[in-house]
Parts: sequence; structure tokens; C-alpha cells
Amino acid sequence: MELKMGDLWKIIVESEIVKPYFKDLTNFVEAEYKTQRCFPPKEAIFHAFNCCSFEDLKVVIIGQDPYHDENQANGLCFSVKAGTKHPASLKNIFKEIQTDLNQQVPKNGDLEKWAVQGVLLLNATLTVRAHVAGSHQKRGWETFTNAVIAEISAKKENIVFLLWGKFAESKINFIDTEKHKILIAPHPSPLGAWRGWFGSKHFSKTNTFLKSIGAQEISW
Repeated sequence: MELKMGDLWKIIVESEIVKPYFKDLTNFVEAEYKTQRCFPPKEAIFHAFNCCSFEDLKVVIIGQDPYHDENQANGLCFSVKAGTKHPASLKNIFKEIQTDLNQQVPKNGDLEKWAVQGVLLLNATLTVRAHVAGSHQKRGWETFTNAVIAEISAKKENIVFLLWGKFAESKINFIDTEKHKILIAPHPSPLGAWRGWFGSKHFSKTNTFLKSIGAQEISW
């Protein structure tokens, strides 16, 4: 499992990748990709870090697992490959953007356009076996991504953390809430969307905050 990411990200995670758990994780992931159909494509496992540089980081969105069906996962949470049908959660994200910002729902579900503007689209678990949700959980990925969140919190200021659903909300334990902006809402899945996701206005609130600190707003 080649750690493809920018130089500053490598510095951020260098103390993690030498730990025994990460070596065990690497061995597990290598074996899974050799013997099973897994997602995202191996070269896209660290795609979130390659699209969003540490220097430009403004916003962190935390997902749980990559999509586990064919031609969906591209290494960015909630994002799918261009031309792929939008999963339910992504549909609801776009619906909220439409009402929050009064803009058209995009046909392209690839969220790389957000990432290159400074939005880290981070799944807690970076890989999954095809058609088996949660199959790569509790193998070490969560330890790694929790450490990434903690390092972002420690080394940056005024990052907007968008925590959608109880799982993402639990990551607040790794964030200094005095230094950063935290926005919490139900998950945009069909189960949570009608319990407060719709109307949460996280996209306009994020831009209002970024503008208030003199940062470039995100073109959602």
C-alpha cells in the first residue's frame, strides 16, 4: 500500500506510519486487494490527501466508509466517479445545497472540485471490500484517521469541521473546539435527512465563517 500524498501530509502522518498497527493495516489491505474486489481503486486510497493540500486546508468533512458498489468510490467521502448515479446521501447533500445557496443540482457527483479548494473529504475507513459495508473497519484505519484529525486540530486554526451524523460527531473528541469552527447536523442519508439535515445550511454557514476570517469562500 503505497502512501501517495503531498509532502506536508507525509510529515503530518510520519509518526503514525511507523507504528506496528499501521504495518499490520498495510499487510491486511495488501492481502485484501490481492484476493478480493475492494474499493476505491488502490491508487485512490489516499486521494483525499492528494486533492486537498495541507497548506490550503479550510474545511474537513468526515464520512465513515467508502461506497462499496461498482464504479462509485473514488477516495473522497460522499463523492462518486463522474457519470455514476448519485447515491442517496449525495442526492440529499445536493438538495440541501440547492435550497441553501439557490443553485442548480450538479450532474457530476465527483466532489474533487471541493477538495481542490481546501475541503478534506475524509472517510474514517479508507478501504472496503466490494458489497460488504464496514468490512475494513477496526483494522487500524480509524486509528490513522483519528490521528490525522488530531494533527489538523493541533497544527491549523479556524478549520471548519462539518460533522454529519453521530459517527462523525464522535470525532469532536479529537478537535480543539476553541480553535476551530464546528458545525453538527444529522447524516444526509434518507434516515437522517428529515431529522434536521435539510435546513441545516452548513454550506452557507461555512462560507459566512470563511468570509469572516478573510478566507476564500468555497464554490459548492
